[in-house]
Amino acid sequence: MGSVPASWRFDAIGTTWEIVTERPLPAAVRKEVTALVDAFDHTWSRFRPDSDVSALARAGGSIPAPSDAAPMLDALAAVSEATDGAVNPLVGASLGARGYDGDYSLHDAGPVAAPVDWRGRLTWRGGRLALTEPATIDVGALGKGRLVDRVLEILSRAESGDLTVDAGGDLAVRGRPQRIGLEHPFDPRRAIGVWEVTDAALCASAINRRAWPSATGTALHHVLDARTGEPVRTIAATWAVASDVMTADAVATALFFDGGPRVAHDWAVEWVRMTTDGRVEWSPGCRADLFVRTDSVGR
Repeated sequence: MGSVPASWRFDAIGTTWEIVTERPLPAAVRKEVTALVDAFDHTWSRFRPDSDVSALARAGGSIPAPSDAAPMLDALAAVSEATDGAVNPLVGASLGARGYDGDYSLHDAGPVAAPVDWRGRLTWRGGRLALTEPATIDVGALGKGRLVDRVLEILSRAESGDLTVDAGGDLAVRGRPQRIGLEHPFDPRRAIGVWEVTDAALCASAINRRAWPSATGTALHHVLDARTGEPVRTIAATWAVASDVMTADAVATALFFDGGPRVAHDWAVEWVRMTTDGRVEWSPGCRADLFVRTDSVGR
């Protein structure tokens, strides 16, 4: 990358984005990226009352299937199966019940399990995205990763040099290798390791992000077990490296559950995760440089 790379920062879909390129992006490219992000948000955000998934949540029925429906829901179905239903694309109402709702009320009304029979309620074949009855679709397990992949497609057509897309910790790197610190989930001033990424994606998830108190004063966060509506209490943070961002994002979510390592193996994804009691686990052949001394990774 040149000596003075160009950085474009903006806020969208509830996070801060930074796109770093060798040269400033043309206005037309920025406009195309902005339009894509807006369209994705208008389709999939359960936080927007005017979105397509909000309309389906109110009334059910069907709409023309968005172009992202099959890639995302096919992957979510595979992760759901690998995690024995802990990941569920109809977990939106469960998250809303705990306070992570369209108004960001953070008012906890208690646990609500997602529909076990979600496959019978939600379909995305034949050119239609359909619900047999009102339900809240949530693609948070991998949706941001999918959007980063699509932004990267636009940028790759316009920028032949090095580039990095960082959407709040979900990163795509093209060109020169990037060394990325793995933030300690209990102390953001520290890292548990460094991962050098080249022409690949790294996604992270942690329970110290999007966290708030429950009705009883215990800590809630955004990673729920859809089978119970309760937040995960055993895994504190996950990191995954894959060839594309959606896959890395999906695996980073799956790693909060027992089936995560299996789906990572099936998809050839390297990973690291940290348990809430401070232990660090990683995949066979993982190339992250981990600081595994007790005084480095312990809580």
